[in-house]
Amino acid sequence: MKQRTRARSLALQVLYEVDLSNHLPGDVLTARLADAPLNDELAEFARKLVFGVLPIKDYLDDAIANYAPEWPLEQVAPIDLNILRIAFWEFGIDKQTPVKVAINEAVELAKHYGSDAAPGFVNGVLGSLAKHQAEIFASIPKETQS
Repeated sequence: MKQRTRARSLALQVLYEVDLSNHLPGDVLTARLADAPLNDELAEFARKLVFGVLPIKDYLDDAIANYAPEWPLEQVAPIDLNILRIAFWEFGIDKQTPVKVAINEAVELAKHYGSDAAPGFVNGVLGSLAKHQAEIFASIPKETQS
C-alpha cells in the first residue's frame, strides 16, 4: 500500500470508529497511530483528513444525498460513506488532490474495506459529486472550510 494510501486508510479507520462509537477523534487518531505508526508528514496528512471531514460531515452528507439520490444515506454502509466523505473533502473542499487521484484512492480503499459492490458505488457517487463540486463548495459556509 502506498504511503499516502496508508494515511487515508488510517483516517478512514478513525472516522469509522468515531461514527460508530462516538469516541473522541483525537483519542482515536492517537490510538490508530500507535497501532500503525506513520512518519510525521503522513500522520499530519491523516490528521488533516480527519479534522477536515468532521466539522463539515453534515454538509458532505447532504451533498452525497442530493447528488446521488438513488443511494439514500441510511442505506449506505458507514465505511463507504466515510470513504466518500474523505475523497470529496480532498478534491472538493481542500482542493489539494486532483479529482482523478482522489477518486482512484477512494476506489482502492473501497476494494480493501468495502463489499464487492463498493468500488463501483464509490466511483459512481464521486463522479456525480465531481460534476457539481463548485456548486457544492459554494453551498458550504466559508467558516467551516478551513
